[in-house]
Amino acid sequence: MTGPNETEANAAAGPVLRPDPPAHPAARSGWPQRRPLFWLGGGVVALLFGFGLLAEEVAEGDTSAFDRAILLALRENADKADPIGPMWVEEAARDITALGSFSVLGLILCAIVGYLYLSGRARTGMYLGFAVVCGALISTVLKMAFDRPRPDFAASARVFTASFPSGHALVSAVVYLTLAALLAESAREPKFRVFFIGAGVALTVIVGLSRIYLGVHYPTDVLAGWSIGTAWALACAMGLRLWREAR
Repeated sequence: MTGPNETEANAAAGPVLRPDPPAHPAARSGWPQRRPLFWLGGGVVALLFGFGLLAEEVAEGDTSAFDRAILLALRENADKADPIGPMWVEEAARDITALGSFSVLGLILCAIVGYLYLSGRARTGMYLGFAVVCGALISTVLKMAFDRPRPDFAASARVFTASFPSGHALVSAVVYLTLAALLAESAREPKFRVFFIGAGVALTVIVGLSRIYLGVHYPTDVLAGWSIGTAWALACAMGLRLWREAR
C-alpha cells in the first residue's frame, strides 16, 4: 500500500512511462503497422527512379544548358569567377557549405555516436555510423562511375573530387535527415517532430544550395546528391524499423 505522501509525490512527478506490451503477431503484420514501411519503401523507389532519369540526362549532356544558365545567373557579369552579392554573402556561403564537409560531419557523427554509447544506446549509434559511412562510400563510388568534370568557373572553394553527384548534398542528407528522424522518434509531441524533421530538411537544402552558389557544383549534381542521400536515409530508416519488429 502507498501512503498519502507517496501518492502525492507520484502525482506530482507526472505519468510513469512503461514499456508497451508486446504486440500480437497478427496485429504486427496488419496494414496500420505496415503503413510507414510502405511509404518509406515507396519514397526510396521514387527517389531512385528520379536519380536514374537525371543521371541518364546528365550522361547524354541534355542538362548542360540548364546547368550553365543557373550558374551564370549566380555570377557577376563583369567577373564570372565571382558569385553575385556582397562579400559577406560569399563568406556566409562558405561557412554553410562547411556543414556538409566530411570533416564537420565526421566530428558530428563521432560526438553523437559517443553520446549514444555512453547513454546505453550503442546499437542506435552503430546504426547511425553504418548509415553515414555507407552514404559516404556510395558518394565516392558514384563520383568515380560518372567522373563528371567540375564547372569551369574559378572555384570559390577548393574541390578534389568529381562533380556528379554532389558529395556534400548526398552525405549531409544522410546525416541530417537520419538525425532528424531519430530525434523525431523520441519526441512526445507532434510539434517537436515537425520541428526536427524541418530542421534536418533545411540544413540539407542550404548545404546543397551553397554548393551551387559557390560555383563548385552544377544544379543537377546537387539534385542527384539530394535524391540518393534521401533515398539512403529512408532505406536505413526502413531497415531499422524492420529490425526492431523482428526482435
